[in-house]
Amino acid sequence: MIGTITRAALSGTAVSVASTIALALAAKAEGRHAVRPTNATGHWYLGDRAAVSRNVDAKHTLLGFATHEGASIFWAAIFQGFQKLGPRRPAVVDAIGVSALAAFVDYVVVPKRLTPGWEKVVSPRSIAATYGVMALALWATSARKSHP
Repeated sequence: MIGTITRAALSGTAVSVASTIALALAAKAEGRHAVRPTNATGHWYLGDRAAVSRNVDAKHTLLGFATHEGASIFWAAIFQGFQKLGPRRPAVVDAIGVSALAAFVDYVVVPKRLTPGWEKVVSPRSIAATYGVMALALWATSARKSHP
């Protein structure tokens, strides 16, 4: 049986990859370079100029993706904890709840310097859709995919 930490790492990586793809597609659809949302995530360290970079490089892209990966694993660990605390609750409920909590923390609670930075590149609608993708990825990687 897979341990909670391993499950969180796998689930978080699925969230990170799925949401990165969703953001890249959203950026392209909105007329921006696909790598900009990932690069923007490094704005906590590089400042606002990270959001305008269209370079695929370690300075912008690797930092942005590593930051996003870490955050995704953090939220996946919370999801795994909710799953253990409410074993009869449908996994989809926990997935939606954790995704909503992540959006609230990311855009209401934390200082502007610690937001994901996506708001510097894509529309609020695309950001909301990305949190929806997060919920889907969490649910898809759940050990039990019960339905409400």
